[in-house]
Amino acid sequence: MKILGTGLDGLVGSRIVELLSDKYEFENLSIVTGVDITDRDIVLEKIKTSDAQIVLHLAAKTDVDECEKDKSLGQQGDAWQINVLGTQNVADACLVANKKLIYISTDFVFDGTPKSAYLASEASTLAPARGASTGQAKEYTESDLPNPINWYGQTKYEGEKIVQNLKTPWIIARIASPYRAVFGRLDFARAILKRLQEGKAVAAVTDHIFTPTFIDDIAFVLDIFISNSSQGIFHLVGSQSLAPFDAANLIADEFNLDKSKINKTTRAKFFKDRAPRPFQLVLINDKITKLGVRMSTFEEGLGEIKRQMDKLT
Repeated sequence: MKILGTGLDGLVGSRIVELLSDKYEFENLSIVTGVDITDRDIVLEKIKTSDAQIVLHLAAKTDVDECEKDKSLGQQGDAWQINVLGTQNVADACLVANKKLIYISTDFVFDGTPKSAYLASEASTLAPARGASTGQAKEYTESDLPNPINWYGQTKYEGEKIVQNLKTPWIIARIASPYRAVFGRLDFARAILKRLQEGKAVAAVTDHIFTPTFIDDIAFVLDIFISNSSQGIFHLVGSQSLAPFDAANLIADEFNLDKSKINKTTRAKFFKDRAPRPFQLVLINDKITKLGVRMSTFEEGLGEIKRQMDKLT
């Protein structure tokens, strides 16, 4: 079975190809292969003439701070051109060619407004899965209305609205803070790991909560989406939400590294002069459990990436 994909050479997309290439034939639509998704005619031609029945759309400008710089340019900026216009082109081509579209979105479509403050514990005690230690964090389901607070989130939400208006089958898969064992560009987990391995200090936020997601799990769920008739919005996120400070301590524990290098900081300091960030991003993944899927906790994901790394040494 053939799958057309955009962004298949990125952090998430390349791992999907690695894990699923024995089942599917992937064709990457990217600048590297001569396809600019902001070029409507090229996108239409490629999708219309392909015998693939599914288009997996991952391509996006994802650097939150760089996207924020584009805000003043509005629809002429790269963030809008890639995340909105590019998605419009892909969606329109799927409509013309009658193909199913799987659109990868983000937890940043939400504002992360908390019900009460979350603080990582003084003793680095892990926050419980699926929420803050107080149990008061705002938890988002697929039915919650997005309300992005930065330009990256806004452009991805605009993309979601485009996809939802399609008259052909579609899926919106929201992911959050993806991480994996090996890739050229560091994700948040391996960036922390690298600094700790080098004996460098790590500034870790205590008053922020997020939901890390093991990319291998994302690939597993997308395999299900490709092979069945699922439609709608799904949260493809990990089963554990916690503060970056707690996440850094878990990384140190898993890899037996010095936790004294992990220094507490606040959102106000860490994100000073940067794009606004949602405060508490606890996404609920109950909907995909009905498909027989269990997403890894951060602890479980770390254990697996360590096993994968060990095999390479």
